[in-house]
Amino acid sequence: MQDGFISEDKRKYTDLATVESQRNDLTLEEFPEGPYGSDLLTESLGKSSPWRSDQRSPVRFDYENRELHAGMEREYDGDQGNGNAAEEEPLQ
Repeated sequence: MQDGFISEDKRKYTDLATVESQRNDLTLEEFPEGPYGSDLLTESLGKSSPWRSDQRSPVRFDYENRELHAGMEREYDGDQGNGNAAEEEPLQ
């Protein structure tokens, strides 16, 4: 194990993107500390097995499959392409 990752042999060919996503994308837990009122054991929090180099925690509020949305802008009503940084018109 190097750099906190499991050492594994990389294959020349990979599985389908959906299979790779299922294997590498971790799911968020609703209550990662356990059921309400349970004792909090800090040793039990987090991932119990070592990380693989391709594993990642999901980015919230993002597209699930970024490759399908590459180069596309999200369009919202009233958005001038600057997202939340759009300049507001002064009140009169």
